[in-house]
Formats: sequence, structure tokens, C-alpha cells
Amino acid sequence: MTLCLSLATIALVGAAASANALVPRSERVVATATASDSIRGRVADSTGVPIDAARVTIVELSRAASTNAQGAFVFADVPAGRYTLVARRLGYASVSRTITVGAGDRTSFDLRLPLILGDLEPVVVTATRDVLDPSRSPLPVTQLAGDRLQREQSVTLSGAIDRLPGVHNLTTGQQIGKPVIRGLSGSRVLVLDNGHRLEDYSWSDEDGPSIDARLAQRVEVIRGPASVLYGSDAIGGVVNAVPAALPDASAGNFTRTTAELSGASNNREGDVVLGAEGARSRLGWRATAIARLSEDMTTPDGKLENTKFSAVTGEAAAGFRSSRGTSTLRYARYGGEFHLLEAGEAAKPPGSEEEEEGPERKLSDDRVQFTGNYVAGGLRLEPKVQWQRHSLAEVSDELGPGGAPTGTETEVFNLLLNTLTADVLAHHGSEGRLRGTLGVSGGYQSSDSRGIIPLVPDARLATAAAFAFEQFDLGRVSFVAGARGDLHSLDADANADLGVSDQSRHSSALSGDVGAVVQLVPDVSVAANIGRAWRAPTLFELFANGPRLGEARYEIGDATLDPETSLNLDGSLRWSSRRAHAELSGFHNRIDDFIYIAPTGQQQGNLSVYRYQHTLATLNGAEFSADVDPTSIVTLRARYDIVHGTNEDTDEPLPLMPAPRTTLETDFHTVGLSWAERAHAGVDVEISSKQTRLGQFDQPTDGYTLLGLDAGLARHIGSHPFRFDLRVRNLANTRYTSFLSRYKSFALDPGRNILVRISADF
Repeated sequence: MTLCLSLATIALVGAAASANALVPRSERVVATATASDSIRGRVADSTGVPIDAARVTIVELSRAASTNAQGAFVFADVPAGRYTLVARRLGYASVSRTITVGAGDRTSFDLRLPLILGDLEPVVVTATRDVLDPSRSPLPVTQLAGDRLQREQSVTLSGAIDRLPGVHNLTTGQQIGKPVIRGLSGSRVLVLDNGHRLEDYSWSDEDGPSIDARLAQRVEVIRGPASVLYGSDAIGGVVNAVPAALPDASAGNFTRTTAELSGASNNREGDVVLGAEGARSRLGWRATAIARLSEDMTTPDGKLENTKFSAVTGEAAAGFRSSRGTSTLRYARYGGEFHLLEAGEAAKPPGSEEEEEGPERKLSDDRVQFTGNYVAGGLRLEPKVQWQRHSLAEVSDELGPGGAPTGTETEVFNLLLNTLTADVLAHHGSEGRLRGTLGVSGGYQSSDSRGIIPLVPDARLATAAAFAFEQFDLGRVSFVAGARGDLHSLDADANADLGVSDQSRHSSALSGDVGAVVQLVPDVSVAANIGRAWRAPTLFELFANGPRLGEARYEIGDATLDPETSLNLDGSLRWSSRRAHAELSGFHNRIDDFIYIAPTGQQQGNLSVYRYQHTLATLNGAEFSADVDPTSIVTLRARYDIVHGTNEDTDEPLPLMPAPRTTLETDFHTVGLSWAERAHAGVDVEISSKQTRLGQFDQPTDGYTLLGLDAGLARHIGSHPFRFDLRVRNLANTRYTSFLSRYKSFALDPGRNILVRISADF
């Protein structure tokens, strides 16, 4: 805590003596206006032709305006300060500009969007909790946004970001997935919804994050520990789903609606999206509802029974702007019923109509979020509050005489989490070389275990933290340094079935980070970072004492487990020019008290007994990515990642480490055709090697190569924008099993899948 308070003192001094912002000089465009005047501008393509319906966002204030037919936009009542404008338009590369609003004459300026598809976002907020050019981040970050994100969306968040470098998807069929970052998953990867912690049971084996990527404008990923910014659970990385800013009525009141239909052939999935947004005076709003319904998944061997799902997700948000900033209230929901394939169930041949019931997960997740952004002198204050109610239950059919299902459902378990979290961030240094964020956070959570099988005891968790994260820019060299102190208190109730007595656990943790980015030549830079992170054990790891039928084992926790702590070294070489971006990264992550589960050799009934224990673990790996636009109509992409995990106590590989993977893509795109305003078509190849470094209880799988196709167009029908997308996955209907599939020991992965999406604005 002493280091944290020292950094806070330095930051406050820096706020009073601010100098120059940490943004590339080539991107620095300053426009001045009085605080009561408007920010005005114009968006055009690289030839100067105005772009209609481009979306321009003031990132720090979460305000968005659309351009008119002349490419013009306007924001009224913007408080004095330094801001980042980002302009986006489907079919163009996004660009950002830094402006300063203060005393002076009103200034209009142009934003030029290159006629290149562009796959890289110009800003990131997750890596520092403030707006930053990704090329200036010592932490390795990557994003999926805009057109690319819309094409990749699925019912699972991790399914959408699966092909980002260093990111994989741990799957339970098509309906459940959790992100794997550099070999770590579950509670070691923190998932955020617009910067708010997502508290759910996705750390359990057969559950994923309760968030729909369709509600996000972009998904940002930190590859590597980030506890200094986010506390426990960020020991492996962070995934942040960021929704679009709410619309602004500075140019006049309006309402617009969106409708989208999509379908998938493999599991006969159908999706419906209905949305509306608008603005009136100082109020902006948005509402979106998503319904998904699927039948059972199909493999090249046939249909897998009891793998269907249904899901209903959505959001409703309203934002109010004033001369001091913006206030946003948002409600988000993720709910559904997800059927689980049981071990030993064979695939049914095509045409078979026989249906067998099995276990089913019923999930309900509701979140109410408040986010503010207010300018006060040289500070931007950002309060964030979230209440989340997360319910997870498993039901199965009762069996009658002879083992036949009776049609009556039995609730096996029922878990309920209620969580309240709050953060207050103070961003300083709007004009200086030194800028950063001071923050305090706290939370309270209650966990209730219901149903006939108590998986974990009832418990209550209280947390508190303070941190400082500072950035210092010296032109070609920039530094970051941060420190954080956390307090963690867990109270568990007695539970005779689990053999748990009343008990309390109190702990504290100190996280830190130091990094630098050096610009070697105009297009080439190197980055290095060292960070310390931590993770508190989950309730399962501490107190489990019962059967996990989905895993066919009996689990026993260890209430004496200590928090995991890690020390991570990271380095990157980056090349960035107007038509090419490439990055080569390497890392070494040492985790003390790494928690894992292993068999004991004992039996409990017909189930093998597994017990949680700890060890020293190391993870080493590398990632490479490249995006090249050789012409204005072609984009080439390449990705490669590899990770090795080792249990240092036994000198054996860690289980479930992703196999080395290579992804190659070619994308053709153009604008201004006679039959379409924008069109694209592409082919991709995913090459997954065989994992030869197997943990003691890993199930081996063969390597495989998958082909995919992608095409789409956008045009107006009358005055209404219309879009059509076609995507084919596993084009050759390849027989394969992913090493990260939970079904791999008894079922193949999905066969060919044709996805069609049609959307229109009204």
C-alpha cells in the first residue's frame, strides 16, 4: 500500500503540472473551442468525398454522433478538456484524432477514412483504463471490432474472439465456451462488460461468461496479467466487451431501428435481433433484444443428442449529457437453457429422429450498471457501479422403471450470486507528459447454494482496493508504472453435507507493473513489461466435496489453499505503417501456488476421487500477427501462437494447453459498385497442430486443417441500409476434435456450418 500511496502522490503532482498527452505525434490534431460551443467536423474518404452515416465518438465522454450527407457532425456542450475522437464506417479503416476544447475560437476539422477495410482499432481503453493508442501500450493488447466482430459473432463471447492471437476457445459444444488466453482460462481470465467485472460461475468446467458479443462494438483483450488494473482473476488476461457509445442529439432529435435475421445450417440455429436507438435534447438511448434458438449439433458422424440451446439476451441504456459530462444507466441480460451431452452418447446418423433427454443448464444473468464521466478542473472523474444477479441451475429427467425417463425434471443444483461492485477513477494529465489514473474499488457478494446437491457452501465476499497507474511520455520513449493494494475477506457458512464448518479467510495482495515502449524508427517499436498479479481461490477449489456428474468424478477441495501469485515478463517487436501492421510477442509467466485438480486413486461409489492441490507452474510462449493491405481492395492476415505450460514440481506439462495454431486469411473488399455500395469476399485456413506435450490425464487429439469462406455486401434499398453476410465454417466437413473440446473423448467437433445473416436499418 505504501508504493500505491506514493504513486498517487506523484500522480496528483503531475495533474497540477501537466504537459503533453501520451499519443503519437503523427495523430495529434488540436481543435479549440469555448466550452459552451460545439465540436464540429467533417468525415470524408481519402479522396475527399464526404462519408454519410459515419459514426464519430468522443471516447472519454461516451458520446456518439452520425454524419449527414455532407459528412458533417457536431457535438454541443462539450466541457473543456482533452478528448479522443474516433470515426468509424463499415468498409473503411477507423481513425482517431486528439482534440483540446478550451478558450478560443471554434474550429472545424476533417477526418479522413482510408479506402481500406482496416482490421485494427485506433484506440484501446482496457490496457490502462484510459484512452490509449494500442501501439503505445507496453501490455500486449489486441481487439476485434466493427465489421470483423459482426461477422464472427456467436452465442458465446469466446467463440467470437477465438482467432485472435494467443486466444482460444474452451468449448462444451457450440453453446458454451470460455476464453483461453496464453493457456489460462476460467477464473484466471477476467471478463468485463464495458469495464464492469463480470461475476458468474464461468470458472466451473461447463459454464462460460454470461455476455453476448452482439451487444459489443468492439472486444478488447489484454494478453497477460493485469491485476494492477483489475485485481483478482486477471492473472491470465482480460477480455472487455465494449458497447457502442449512446447517440447524441446535438444535430437534432431522431430515432432509428434495426432488424437482423440469421441462421446456421449445422444445428438449424435461428437468431433474431431487434434494436432501436435515438436521441432527444440531452438524452440518448438504445434498446436491443436478441433471441437465439437451435437444435442439436451435427458432426460428420451425425447428430449429437441433447446439444441444443435457447438464449434470450439484450440491453436497455439511457445517457444524459450536461456541460460537465455524461451519466449512463444500462441494464443488460443474458439468459438461456443449454443442454449438455453426456459421456458415452454416440452420434445419431443423419435422418434419425429419436430424441434423448439429458442434463440441462438454466442460466439467468441480470446486470444494472451506472457509468459517469465528468470533467472537474484538470481531472476526469469516472464513477462505475454495478449490481449483478446470476442464477445457475442444472436439471435432469427423473428415471422410471427400467431407466426410462418420466418427463419430470429434477433440480440437481441451484446456485445464486448477488454482487455489488463500485469503482471511482480519477484520470489526470490532459495536457501533460505525465498522465494516469488513480482509482479505488470495492465489492460485496453473497453466494447461495440451493438444490439437492450443495456444490459449495453459502458464502459472503467483501473486497476493497486502491491503485495508481501512470504514463510518462518522452517522445520516442514512453514508460508506465502502477501499483495496487487489495483486501479480500471471505466468510463461509457451515454445511454438513460438504463437511465445512463456519470459517473466515482474510488476505491482502500487492500487484505492480512496470513497462516501456521505445520507438526505434518511425514505423518500428519495441515494448517490454514486467507485472505481478494474483488470484484468490474459487469456492469450488476451497470447499468442493461431492460428485460432478458432468465430469464423471468426485471432487474434494482444499480450504487451506493460498492465492495464486504470478510474475510475468513480456516483450514485443512492432511494425506499423499505413498499409501493414505486424507484431511478434514472447512471454514467460511464473505462477506460485498454481491450483489444479488431480486424481487420488480412490473411488467414491463408481466415481474416481479428484482433489484440488497446488504447485509451481511456468508458462512460456509466443504470438505473431500481421495485417497487410497490398492494394486498397486486398487484405492479407496471418496469425500464429504457441504456449508451453509446465508443472515444475513434477516436471510434467500442464493440462489443456492449446496446441500450436496458424491462421491465414485473404480478404477482397471494395466500395462504390453498381450493385453494392460495399462488398467483400474471402477465404481462411486454420491449421492446428497436434499437441505433443500432454499432461498426465490429457486426452490426445490429432492435428487438423479447417477451411472457411466469407462474403457479404451492403447497399441501400430505397432509403434503408441493407446488409447480407454469408459465412461457411469447416467447408470440407472435416472430421476433427479440438484439443480444447470438453466432448473430445466421445464426440467429434461440428461439421460444415453455413451461416447467413440479413440486417437492415429503418
